[in-house]
Amino acid sequence: MAKNREILIRPVVTEKSMNLQNRGVYTFIVDTESNKQEVKKAVQDMFKVSVKDVNIVKVNPKKRRIRFAFSKTKTQKKAFVTLEQGYSIESLKIS
Repeated sequence: MAKNREILIRPVVTEKSMNLQNRGVYTFIVDTESNKQEVKKAVQDMFKVSVKDVNIVKVNPKKRRIRFAFSKTKTQKKAFVTLEQGYSIESLKIS
C-alpha cells in the first residue's frame, strides 16, 4: 500500500475549489492507481479529520500544441473529499 504523501499529490487551488471548501468539500489531485478507501484513509491520517464521503473523477488529457508538434497533458484523478460537519482543513485555506 502506498504512503499518504504518494496518494495525495497536491490540492487543487481554483476559484471553484475554494467555493467548495466553504461547504466542507476539499479537492485533491490523487494518484491514478488509488481508490476511494485509500484516499479517505490518507486524508484522515494526514489532516486528523473525519471524512464523510469521497468522489473520484478521472480527468482526461487535453491536446496541446507546441509550435508544430502536438502533445497531450497527463491523465489525472481528482478526489472531492467531503468532511463531517464541524471539521475543516486549515492548512488549505487561502485568505
